[in-house]
Amino acid sequence: MRNALLLLLSLGWGLAAQAQATPPPLRNQALAAYHDKQYRESGERYEESFRQPAVQPTAGDFYNAACSWALAGEPARAFQNLDRAIQAGWDDTTHLQTDSDLNSLHAYKRWPPTLRKLTAAVARAEANINQPLKRELAEILKSDQVPRRSVVATYKKFGPKSLQMDSLNQVIIQADARNLPRVTAIIDHYGWPTKSPTGSSGSYAAFLVIQHSNLATMHKYLPLMRQAAAKGELLKQNLALTEDRVLTYQNKPQLYGSQYRYNATTGKPEFFPIADEAHVDERRASMDLEPLTDYARGFGLNYQPAKE
Repeated sequence: MRNALLLLLSLGWGLAAQAQATPPPLRNQALAAYHDKQYRESGERYEESFRQPAVQPTAGDFYNAACSWALAGEPARAFQNLDRAIQAGWDDTTHLQTDSDLNSLHAYKRWPPTLRKLTAAVARAEANINQPLKRELAEILKSDQVPRRSVVATYKKFGPKSLQMDSLNQVIIQADARNLPRVTAIIDHYGWPTKSPTGSSGSYAAFLVIQHSNLATMHKYLPLMRQAAAKGELLKQNLALTEDRVLTYQNKPQLYGSQYRYNATTGKPEFFPIADEAHVDERRASMDLEPLTDYARGFGLNYQPAKE
């Protein structure tokens, strides 16, 4: 149970796990509104940031805005931002097709053309990609993420000791057992997956599988992950999640507050202990993570910042 629930954190929270370039205050406002289910407000904050002359939004910014607009019941604005995301270089077809935030868009006539546009853009950008390796990592990414997207809903609906939860845990455990040797073989042969041979989602797939492994495996590949993050081949926030995971597995205080657990007595979520908690947001900002209070709201956790 601890394993399956903790690993959900690596999904993000429905928004894309992409680097952000919008001004932190507006990005944080957009994310906070998203966590509070104020999806229209979230979309407006993204749009406000896009109108600022000095801003250069990333594909992830546009994608996240599309998620907010889709959840707000604004399909036209959602598709507009998906188009912007594709033009800006969004290339994660698996995430686009499996992201529940966008489910409402699937019934619209614009959905198939959007998928075709993305597929064509990816094909042009990845003419020299190792396609078999990219496809393998994409399949691994899908098998890792699809069952985990059901964890919170299943936990809340049926409870932690339910047959449904046990069944879902077994699906996740079996997927992890299949994926780990495949990913470690890829890393050992090619090094950490980079955009040139595998596309941008290859690094994310490797990160997820390693983070969903055991302490010894995470220790082995953490130096490679740090090198990849320093080169821009792995998002810093993904490295932060792994650093925290390693620490919590050793019963040490985490650095960035990314890891939480469900209290065995109350059944409510709570953070694992955080080192120097009064300065956690400074460390989070250095890893492109939003303030811990906003992050906590995404998991229904009423967090009060620590004081000096």
